Amino acid sequence: MSDTRVEAAYAGALAAFRNPMLDLLHGRFAPFVVAVLSVTFTSERAAVPVADAHAEIGDMLDQLRAAGYAEGEAGEVLLPVGTARDVCRQWVRAGWLLRQIEGVEEVYRLSAHAVGALEVAGRASGSRARVSESRVRTLLETVERLALDADPDVLTRVARLTEEIAQRRAEIARLDRTGVVDTVDDDTLLEQAENILHLTRELPADFARVVESIRAMQRDVVTDLRQDVRPAGEVLREYLQRGKDVMAATPEGKAFAGALRMIGDPRRLDDLATNLRTVLRHRFTRQMSPPERAELAAVGRRIEAGVAEVLAAQQTASHVITTQVRTHDPARDRQVDDLLRDVMSGFQAWMPDSRASDVVEPLRRLPNANLAHLRQSLSELRPPEPPEALTQRGDLTGAVEDTRAWGGPSYRALEAHLDAYAAARATTDDDSFDVAEVFEAAPEEIRRPVDLLGLLEIAHRLGMSETGEISTVEAVRADGVRRSFAFGAVTAPMKASMTNENDEDDDD
Repeated sequence: MSDTRVEAAYAGALAAFRNPMLDLLHGRFAPFVVAVLSVTFTSERAAVPVADAHAEIGDMLDQLRAAGYAEGEAGEVLLPVGTARDVCRQWVRAGWLLRQIEGVEEVYRLSAHAVGALEVAGRASGSRARVSESRVRTLLETVERLALDADPDVLTRVARLTEEIAQRRAEIARLDRTGVVDTVDDDTLLEQAENILHLTRELPADFARVVESIRAMQRDVVTDLRQDVRPAGEVLREYLQRGKDVMAATPEGKAFAGALRMIGDPRRLDDLATNLRTVLRHRFTRQMSPPERAELAAVGRRIEAGVAEVLAAQQTASHVITTQVRTHDPARDRQVDDLLRDVMSGFQAWMPDSRASDVVEPLRRLPNANLAHLRQSLSELRPPEPPEALTQRGDLTGAVEDTRAWGGPSYRALEAHLDAYAAARATTDDDSFDVAEVFEAAPEEIRRPVDLLGLLEIAHRLGMSETGEISTVEAVRADGVRRSFAFGAVTAPMKASMTNENDEDDDD
């Protein structure tokens, strides 16, 4: 019996140490990996662009090597060799980093295993968790709540609620009688704050596990769909439903959905922020280190960021699954799979005999189709004939005039009217004209709305100026409908030719 228990325990330990999280902590360069990942990825910076991560990790490698951390006292190598790009690729293969496309750029994110490893390393390097009143109270209250939720007996629940109400009323009566609130010493408050930090440090790993479980389910759904082993109707019904209820399809998703019902209430988050501000104003927080105070203040933001990340992963998974179902084409997928297999086969045949200096000639243009002969006739026995001549439809003068009436400004008629208006005012000393007056004096044929624009254009060419007043004119459309227009009053000088003619008349 003991041999069986030992073998089972050893098999379980082997499986546990094959987990990427323990592999990270047990690896050769574990201190370097933990330090770099904890500096590069923070609660405010969950995703880092690939180029930025390579540059920052490269700088960290150079700094540590320059500081003499490349080798230990016994001569062992403490830092990985190669560039930061090579190091990040190794971490991606080990399952510690996730490389994803977000928006228009490629980013790195910590996997759930890496988050868990950083959490374990942080607890080991910081203050050790102690058996305290706060931790025991949390345990007892959790067990009591579990028993209350699990017990379906109505009388038992009523008795517990009655007892709780009696305790609250007794506390209220004591406060009314004495007016004194029982104070708690700073050591107890500090211990409670440490318990809160201990609980919140587990949240990022929990959120990351939910996100990865959703993405794993997404990959499974897409893979099963591409295999095309069932009727299309059955696939559509099942996978559309799974895409709709993606949050309830995994154990982690179900647990998160239950937690979301509590933390998804904006009032709870507002109360949390208010309570944290109250705690941070208390004098006992001075005994905490600055990183601990910052971590305590960021509890609300950490929860909101984790919830936003999970909901974004859920939305992405639903969109990917729905799009895959709608655009699923078995024949095209098989063609793509065959093409990828041909590419992989070509790489496998080329790589053993190739060298790093070999150049691959790119395909610059697609090959021409090998067509033997194209048909030159469509078996039409009749010879081609020219098109029929256009027939005369009679006098088009009326149609042309109607088209012109609905067309653009009549510039020639407007200029002639402006010359006549200037000649009529030749006896006055005023050498400028008001656009509104000229337009009102014009015949209805050139008082269309577009003619008002044409007259303004002519005035602009002559050097118009605005007076600051408002002019109102009435325009007549081609169908006789009248429209009133208001615009800034504009004046312009008379035409130079007209002024010169007036000067000659004065000389005579």
